[in-house]
Amino acid sequence: MTSHSTTPARFISFEGIDGAGKSTHIDYVADYLRGRGVTLVATREPGGTALGEKLRALLLHEKMHLETEALLMFASRREHIAQVIAPALARGDWLISDRFTDASFAYQGGGRGLALAKLEQLEQWVHADLQPDLTLLFDVPLEVARARLDATRALDKFEQEQADFFAATRAEYLRRAAQFPRRFRVIDATQSIAAIQLQLAGLLEALLAAPAGR
Repeated sequence: MTSHSTTPARFISFEGIDGAGKSTHIDYVADYLRGRGVTLVATREPGGTALGEKLRALLLHEKMHLETEALLMFASRREHIAQVIAPALARGDWLISDRFTDASFAYQGGGRGLALAKLEQLEQWVHADLQPDLTLLFDVPLEVARARLDATRALDKFEQEQADFFAATRAEYLRRAAQFPRRFRVIDATQSIAAIQLQLAGLLEALLAAPAGR
């Protein structure tokens, strides 16, 4: 099928602990790419589909066994890939997602302490051949993230966790970034919005200019 975009399909994921400020930058990236003539789909995890949004409500607010939580995250992701991500990329559209599998490693693995080998098995089962082309990790110290959260809204069950949970979550994110340096770009999210957007624009221009890799 012919793409509406002039550039090959790309998949960008946005990651970071709660309070890192990534939501602000998702909107900027979407607007920037549309301004460059890119046809894109913006989505989120958990969620992104009718079923996924129902699972999101459960995952963010209901207490459950750790393995149940991980399995539901990947069940939502499987539906998300089938209904949204894979069709968008097949059309030649760009796709930007607020979280993807790195979040499961960070939250269920790092924060909750689920064995990473179990998450790796789920990752291989659900999307062995699919990874983002670019993962933007918005990184902030825990106290900055907490201050931002406290100033914004009612908190879900993850956002209500204690500092040691977020320290372990952040550490796993940074471990993933070190493990996959070609895919990850770590953004110092304590910078001004303008400084971050300047950095993002540079990364997006590089991705726009890169040859098809999919």
